[in-house]
Amino acid sequence: MDPYTYLASLPDSLPEIPPDSILSRTVFADDQIKVVLFGFAPGQELSEHTASQPALLHFLEGEADLTLGGDAVEARAGTWVHMVPRLSHSVKARTPVRMLLILLRGGAEPAP
Repeated sequence: MDPYTYLASLPDSLPEIPPDSILSRTVFADDQIKVVLFGFAPGQELSEHTASQPALLHFLEGEADLTLGGDAVEARAGTWVHMVPRLSHSVKARTPVRMLLILLRGGAEPAP
């Protein structure tokens, strides 16, 4: 395994986002973390769901509406979110959005 991963411009790792689309690209994965870059066209949405491990969201570009548990919040370039396992959440893009998702695999909760 290489001793580091270098991306000169993370947002440029995705091509242009087609209308009415959501793109994703895994930019790094190992036993501890998985890093996925998402691109949303305006109006596109990841409906409410959960993750079995802790997760981080970092918005690189654009504006979106988020739900985090029972809270509705706004996201824009620079917004950062930490979520505990099994927190229900959703993302709906208001403008073109590029968002980084980091899944922390070492923090997964055991299945009930």
